[in-house]
Amino acid sequence: HNSAKTSLLGVDAETLECHGAVSREVAEQMAAGARSRLDSTLGLATTGIAGPDGGTPEKPVGTVCIALASENRMFSHRYQLWGNREWIKLLTSQISLDWVRRVLLNEDPLQSAVLRK
Repeated sequence: HNSAKTSLLGVDAETLECHGAVSREVAEQMAAGARSRLDSTLGLATTGIAGPDGGTPEKPVGTVCIALASENRMFSHRYQLWGNREWIKLLTSQISLDWVRRVLLNEDPLQSAVLRK
């Protein structure tokens, strides 16, 4: 999957090496790459560990990074989600689509209820 990140989305190999595939930095480069390479208004990217395997103490199963690139803004956040693989994938898609909805409404996606404590 890392080769697709570099070849299709323009993620820098050094960023992958320094931060790992599941990181805000990589998600941001993926979103920017999707936006520029597809000549679109927005670029959305997710990267994570949905499980059941693949987690580490630093990045356990459920670690998800989401990024959304617009013409003049970049939004990104690292989440620690819970549940089984299907639930983590569902939550990731729902959060991501809510971000797009909020940006289209000129709202800050990082002010979503999911992030409020």
